[in-house]
Amino acid sequence: MSPAFAEAIDAKNALNDWNSALYLKFEAERTRAARDLLARVPHCETRRVFDLGCGPGNSTRLLAMSFPGADIVGIDRSDNMLSVARACTPTATFIKEDIADWRPSEPADLIFANAALHFLPDHRRLMTRLVSYLRPGGRLAVQMPNNTHELSHAAMRMVAADGLWAPRLLPVAKSIMTLGPIEEYYNLLVPLSSKFDIWQTVYVHPLDGPDGVVEWFEGSGLRPFLDLLDEDERVEFLSCYRARLAQAYPRQPDGKVLLRYPRMFLALQK
Repeated sequence: MSPAFAEAIDAKNALNDWNSALYLKFEAERTRAARDLLARVPHCETRRVFDLGCGPGNSTRLLAMSFPGADIVGIDRSDNMLSVARACTPTATFIKEDIADWRPSEPADLIFANAALHFLPDHRRLMTRLVSYLRPGGRLAVQMPNNTHELSHAAMRMVAADGLWAPRLLPVAKSIMTLGPIEEYYNLLVPLSSKFDIWQTVYVHPLDGPDGVVEWFEGSGLRPFLDLLDEDERVEFLSCYRARLAQAYPRQPDGKVLLRYPRMFLALQK
């Protein structure tokens, strides 16, 4: 992890933290991927479930509903997200911890990571370690956004490179994690699995113009950029970003724009 990217992460936690209200504005859309992932998890007895990078708890609530007799534990490093998660799913336990350093006290039946592992620079090695934390027959389920090359993210990088903020933001843009090809994850994890499934889905979200796209990412993908800017710079950055989005996303006859959102999924049984 570069010093600039680490600085962005520290700034996010110290100053603004993850904005749960913005994130949950699109709760139904964000939870849809978690539902699709859970639907492909191999069935077996489930007593201990961990939700890594649980955020505001929308995925944790889904897990609690699916496994009502299990101990459900959500792990996240954001105080803001955890406070919302505790209110969302009071039957679960929530712990503040960096998932890069997390390890369970006992073998897990299910480790679930919805839109979390892609933030980590060494997520491939982490996945193999997570498999080692499973009991025999336990399951690992992972979903990671695969949108680095989408127009929404290309526009972020172009705005970061075009302005007085470039010396601060360009290192962040260059440090954003990129997923490898599907074959890489297949070859990494199949030898550790008795069952293995991997796939990619491109979701298409109709949003209310460029402002809708900004709102989608303001609570997630834009944070490492915005948290290195002062208030006036943030306003200018978002104005430039909206202008690029208006060029990249033509309005449909109903006034909406269509945000493509590819996501990679994998589900395995040890």
